[in-house]
Amino acid sequence: MAEIIQERIEDRLPELEQLERIGLFSHAEIKAIIKKASDLEYKIQRRALFKEDFINYVQYEINLLELIQRRRTRIGYSFKKDEIENSIVHRVQGVFRRASAKWKDDVQLWLSYIVFCKKWATKAQLSKVFSAMLAIHSNKPALWIMAAKWEMEDRLSSESARQLFLRALRFHPECPKLYQEYFRMELMHTEKLRKEKEEFEKAKMDVGNLDYPEEILKGELARIIYKNSVNIIKGAEFHVSLLTIAQLFDFAKDLQREIYDDLQALHTDDPLTWDYVARRELEIESQPGGEQPATKQARAVEVGRKEERCCAVYEEAVKTLPTEAMWKCYITFCLERFTKKTSSQFLREKRLERTMMAFRKAHELRLLPEFQYKQWIELLLHHNFLKEALEVAVAGTESFRDSVTMWQMKLQVLIDSESPDVAVLFEEAFAHLKAQICLPLWISWAEWSEGAKSQEDTEAIFKKALSAVKGADSVTLKDKYLDWAYRSGGYKKARAVFKSLQESRPFSVDFFRKIIQFEKEQESCKMVNLREYYERALREFGSVDSDLWMDYIKEELNHPLGRPENCGQIYWRAMKMLQGESAEAFVAKHAMHQAGHL
Repeated sequence: MAEIIQERIEDRLPELEQLERIGLFSHAEIKAIIKKASDLEYKIQRRALFKEDFINYVQYEINLLELIQRRRTRIGYSFKKDEIENSIVHRVQGVFRRASAKWKDDVQLWLSYIVFCKKWATKAQLSKVFSAMLAIHSNKPALWIMAAKWEMEDRLSSESARQLFLRALRFHPECPKLYQEYFRMELMHTEKLRKEKEEFEKAKMDVGNLDYPEEILKGELARIIYKNSVNIIKGAEFHVSLLTIAQLFDFAKDLQREIYDDLQALHTDDPLTWDYVARRELEIESQPGGEQPATKQARAVEVGRKEERCCAVYEEAVKTLPTEAMWKCYITFCLERFTKKTSSQFLREKRLERTMMAFRKAHELRLLPEFQYKQWIELLLHHNFLKEALEVAVAGTESFRDSVTMWQMKLQVLIDSESPDVAVLFEEAFAHLKAQICLPLWISWAEWSEGAKSQEDTEAIFKKALSAVKGADSVTLKDKYLDWAYRSGGYKKARAVFKSLQESRPFSVDFFRKIIQFEKEQESCKMVNLREYYERALREFGSVDSDLWMDYIKEELNHPLGRPENCGQIYWRAMKMLQGESAEAFVAKHAMHQAGHL
């Protein structure tokens, strides 16, 4: 192995001599490079090979290449690149080839190889790398697309890109993304040919001998891909995606019209089709010749007309296709338009009226999903329509009796209305819902009670909640209870709550950190209490939380009544309890802390 390493170092000598001779590196720097290179070579030549060693090797060489570039720029020297940079690039490619042959399945390694070649190698070399990668990873459509895009955009070879897409489709005949990108590529190719022809004609050059078939210039290849793909991949979503791509190309008006007509003919029973057709009305100009209205008011009227046309299509859609999914599209559109900013009072009122009407109709037909009941109630509350909000909330809880969200919304309406029935409704909600999903309601009840009821009532709610909520959910409740106790009754109350809960597992670290912080905020902060809290916290989290141990040590060092002599014992206890990375983190933090006090 030593002979191989020596031989590879000797192979470097011509480029290193050139670097020194032309003044890019000093003799001392060349010696340092040789030493580092020897270490790196040893690691990739030994019997047991590790991927990280190859990555480190490549990274070092890339850093060296970039440093050479910067120094060339600084001294203005651009010669001898064949003897220096090309030699390094060739060597890095060899290392990448070895690594990618050993770890064939590592896509990230292949991608790193490609990134390197894009910056430093020739296009022909990169083409070979893509071929090698795709021979192994032919099951990944994204890699085929990447290779084809590079051939099209960087190598300017639409024929190579086309061949890659055709090969990819043999492996993945039902991949929508491949068809979409192939379709886009053919449209881009057509656009490029049309521009070329236009430039030649402007220059009054004879294009008779050049190959510009009329069918190709009209986008016939893209049309063939469209026709084939929609026969294989069914559904309006894919159809709409191709239409969206086609609309990016102005020359493809006929193709756009054909795809649009097919969409309406083939997918009448898909809400997405109706949604697309309706939204398209926003793009169609009402004025002949595309003249824009002159005043703000005229523009608002024009937008209002477009939205009316959209809603007319949606109204027809919900009659033709009276489903929850179709109403969802309609209401989503209304909400989007409503939330769009406008200075026109007329437009705002019209949008609100339209949105409310859509919600109401879907509700009457029992085609409103839970999340849209929530949106409706929030909209009504935002506009202070409390009576209507309560009606909707009642209807929502009747339709979705097992939904915590719906009960929360109903309670929110009652709270905003300052109703006397809030507490009764909380009780009713708990009677209907499963105990394991009620945590949000318990928190809402406690928060409402804090503002509306006495301390005794609120504490009774927290206690009731903790008896009903078990396991991991109770952790949040305990944190909220402790916070409330400190807010409402100060440190004395918080300590009493802590004492009552300190054996009721499970806990969060924050539960203990809160009580520690509350103690430290007192004028007479007692070290004996802090020790009690730290010791109790370490019983729960001493094996995983290195910060707790460090804070305990700092407290003993910094508190006026602390005992610095205890720190050694705390340190050794921590080393016994902490496991793995936590122990390493603790040692590092402790060393830094000690260094800071030297």
